[in-house]
Amino acid sequence: MSTPLSSPSARPRAALVGGALAVLLSAACAPADTGGAEPPGAGGVERELAFEGGGHEVSASFRTPHDASGRVPGALIISGSGPTDRDGNAPARPDADTNRNLSRVLAEAGVASLRYDKFGSGPDPQTGEETGPGGVRTIAPVDPGVFDRQVVAAYEELVAQPEVDPGRVVVVGHSEGALYALRAHELIGSGHPSPALVLAAPPGTRYLDLLDRQVTEQVRMAEGAGQIEEAEAVQLLSDMRAGRAAVRGGRDLTSQESDRFGVYTPWNADFLAFMDGLDPVELGRDLPEGTPVLVLWGEDDAQVSREDVDRLMTGLDGAERVDLPGTDHILRAFEDEPGAAVLDSDRPFAEGVAPALEEFLDTAW
Repeated sequence: MSTPLSSPSARPRAALVGGALAVLLSAACAPADTGGAEPPGAGGVERELAFEGGGHEVSASFRTPHDASGRVPGALIISGSGPTDRDGNAPARPDADTNRNLSRVLAEAGVASLRYDKFGSGPDPQTGEETGPGGVRTIAPVDPGVFDRQVVAAYEELVAQPEVDPGRVVVVGHSEGALYALRAHELIGSGHPSPALVLAAPPGTRYLDLLDRQVTEQVRMAEGAGQIEEAEAVQLLSDMRAGRAAVRGGRDLTSQESDRFGVYTPWNADFLAFMDGLDPVELGRDLPEGTPVLVLWGEDDAQVSREDVDRLMTGLDGAERVDLPGTDHILRAFEDEPGAAVLDSDRPFAEGVAPALEEFLDTAW
């Protein structure tokens, strides 16, 4: 994959696509590692888990409310796009911590949670350590089904924990993870009660259309900042759209046809075609009647627009929606200071998330 463009004055703008797109605009300096130890009892108590899912060992963290007694509701947290680990971090945004922050808020609301390392976020496959190969790209084309199987295995592991009431479960999907949350009732089958859903920063349109909009915006920003020439921007977008047409047309991509940033490649063409076939509105309409749904969206989300969420809501009968002012795609307080990189680790988790979750969960079961 080509080296991502970078700008000292740009805030990170990670695209939604599942693991293939480099960040076109990223902060020049790496975020500090602030994910260290937590004060005793802050946001619950954690233990590590490991289980088989999708043909690979999956590493996970299970968090319970502090001093919880008896069985409590459980939440399965599903990551967004790319090689994203259990905390919601990926190479493009190593300190996003979206999932970790959600788990803390859930614990403080009396809900246990499980979050897991998504396939592809682990170390190189030759090491044989932790979750599924981080070097999966070098092995074979991505099997879209591996992510479905991880969701099922993680759900089973969650409800098997002695602290969890299997009759009170919520699936929390962030960004791309919302597409899996919307299908959770199908994936887990009739052996479990249909879960409540929290869709955080969810896509509301077809995958490749959203990707095209995101890439176009980022390329034009790079062009405007003088990082690439106009001709290069035109060629890049032309290549991307040719790749989209090929994937939607069911035509095999060759390595020579792969675009510069490795979005449309033989390695991930099957995954993109599968995801593009999932219309979020139709998934919403297919939910079991009466499914409690909360949609969380940050008003400063650069990846998912208000129009995307408006469209999604047309398929979610009776769903609650909370728009969070001053909040970005990873549910942190939005800041955009001209001339300086704003690191994810420097911005607090959005204050509006906790009360929205608490109010929703009070009536979900």
